[in-house]
Amino acid sequence: MAGDASGAETYTTDEALSRLGFGRFQALLLGFLGTGWVAEAMEVMLLSFVGPSMKEEWGVSGAAEGLITSVVFAGMLLGACVGGLGSDRYGRRAGFLFTAIVSGVPGLLCAFSPNYATLLALRFVVGLGLGASHVLPTWFLEFVPAESRGSWIVVFTCFWTLGTILEALLAWAIMPILGWRWLLALSSTPCFILLIFSSVIPESPRYLCSRGKINEAMLVLERIARMNNKALPPGTVTSEPKRIDDNYDPSVTTVLLMTEDRLDDDTSTKSNSKSIFKAFWSRDLIRSTLLLWLVYFASYFAYYGLVYLISELSSGRSQPKDSSLYINVLVTSFAGNVVR
Repeated sequence: MAGDASGAETYTTDEALSRLGFGRFQALLLGFLGTGWVAEAMEVMLLSFVGPSMKEEWGVSGAAEGLITSVVFAGMLLGACVGGLGSDRYGRRAGFLFTAIVSGVPGLLCAFSPNYATLLALRFVVGLGLGASHVLPTWFLEFVPAESRGSWIVVFTCFWTLGTILEALLAWAIMPILGWRWLLALSSTPCFILLIFSSVIPESPRYLCSRGKINEAMLVLERIARMNNKALPPGTVTSEPKRIDDNYDPSVTTVLLMTEDRLDDDTSTKSNSKSIFKAFWSRDLIRSTLLLWLVYFASYFAYYGLVYLISELSSGRSQPKDSSLYINVLVTSFAGNVVR
């Protein structure tokens, strides 16, 4: 802890969260945002089951079937950029609302698609929402003590595995009886459930401090303290970032947020966003940036390639009542997520 210009004691959000620890508040937050991660995984995984049935009903080509998957990932590419910049500028809650609404509403409308072109357009919009879903782990980590963020992000990613398994089981139960349109509709329901309860989750205190909203950040920290039955450090939280030294373990968002402290006007925000992107290509970070790109590309290429091809490699792939498709996708998705 340190003091401000008036001599009053101050502390950073990381110091406050370390004092409050991981308690009831974070556990409830994990369940809520983890459910959001489950919902996003379900929307991605359902493509393994919808494609073959849609192909049979509308008589489209194999290339057209594959395009349904491709447009989702194209939307995710754009949505990741829009969602990231938007959540940094307008807040984590705004980013969450964007991903839940843009994934859920078009996802439900997909079930009523009258033709292939409509479904293709709607799945692209769903991809926009899915791409912005990285705000969920970011929002969660900004409530977790810095020293345990690495462990808890591993726990958080398990919700994606849970989502893929639930989608395979849901498809197994729904597709043979009700068909692919019902699967699309039911897979979008978790997004609407999250929207109903979204008001109970506060904005990130780290984000509030970065925007100079100290009083609002204090209210959030006091709420966490009450729920965790802990006491905050004496003094007031400050927007000043903690000095990074050999004993400090910053979160994945620390560097980005440190450069955004107390930015109020649009010009400064735009200029700062450019400096953030330039930082990734600096001499210190360019190697890590390229290596992470390569690792993620190889990982997702292999994982999604295998999962989506399973529907084509399975025997009786165009027959929804054939359980081999669901079993194969279930096993592949589970094993792929464990290894990944």
